[in-house]
This record gives sequence, C-alpha cells and structure tokens, in this order.
Amino acid sequence: MSIRNLPNLLTIARTIAIVPIVALLLWSDPTARWIALLLYTAACLTDFLDGYIARRLSVETPFGRMLDPIADKVLVSGLIVMLVATGDAPVIPAIIIIFRELLVSGVREQLASRGVTLHVTQLAKWKTTVQMVSMGFLIPGSAGFSLFGLFTTLELGQALFWIAALLTAITGWSYVAAATRQIEGGAP
Repeated sequence: MSIRNLPNLLTIARTIAIVPIVALLLWSDPTARWIALLLYTAACLTDFLDGYIARRLSVETPFGRMLDPIADKVLVSGLIVMLVATGDAPVIPAIIIIFRELLVSGVREQLASRGVTLHVTQLAKWKTTVQMVSMGFLIPGSAGFSLFGLFTTLELGQALFWIAALLTAITGWSYVAAATRQIEGGAP
C-alpha cells in the first residue's frame, strides 16, 4: 500500500464503519453501545485525517474529493436512521438533517454539471461537528450516564441534535440560496 492511497482507504473505512456500528446498536447490551461509540469515534477521526493527510502530502485525488462527502452522508444518515429506530434520537431533527443532506447533495450535483463548485462554509463545518458530537452522546442511549447530576448523556445528545438540526436548516437554506444565484447567473 502506498501512502498516496492512505487518505482514500481511510475514507472507504469510514463508509464501511456504519455496518458494525449498526450491528452493535441492534444488540440491547450496554457494552455493545460503548463499542459502537468507539467505532463511531474512530470513523469521525478518519473524516479529519483523510483530508489532512491528502493535503499535507499533496496526494489529493478526484476520487477522494468525490468519495469523502458520500462517506460522510452514509455514516451520518445510516446512524441517524438507526438512532431514531432505537428511540434514542428525536424524529423531527432527524428528518431535517437527512432532508438537508439529500437536498444539498442534489444541489451540488446540479452545480457540478454546470462546472460550478459550491464551497463548504465555516458554519457548515460547525454543523458537522455538532452533528457528530450529538450522535456520540446519543449512541450509548440508556447505557449513558448522568452529567453533574443535571442531565444524562442521552439528554445532552438530544439537545445537541436539535441544535444540529437548526444549524442544518440554516446551512441548507444558505446553500440553496447560493446555488439559486449561481444558476440564475449571479455571484455566489
């Protein structure tokens, strides 16, 4: 294996990671939840590492640029569906997040067919961070623990999930507005 392939292998690993994470969440065993959290954390780290390594070593590829957002959506959407199914994530923010991910993917595809790139905003990066952190608190579910006697990790995860949905709606609206301007011939 060449170091040149490492970023793409990390991205592929992130895509595949959803399978054992979902399998572990299907068990009612608390230990399985914590193992799922460890796998999820590792998958989230690959989201940072693949891009960092590719840029740092100047080994960015069109395949990697195409696969990275797909890996993110597979991991996030698959996990959200599973967390809703287990009753750990609220449905409304889940719908908002998944709808936005699909909408923005479609918008990006439409713009790409016109040779236009829709750049990731700083707020969208924060949105992704809040999404990932919220799901990290949701994964343990009832196997989680109390934080300072004020609330449980599950309750914190659910609150952060609502915040992630709000950021998701805002960034989705921003991307659609920017894309509309691009399609109509205006500036981004």
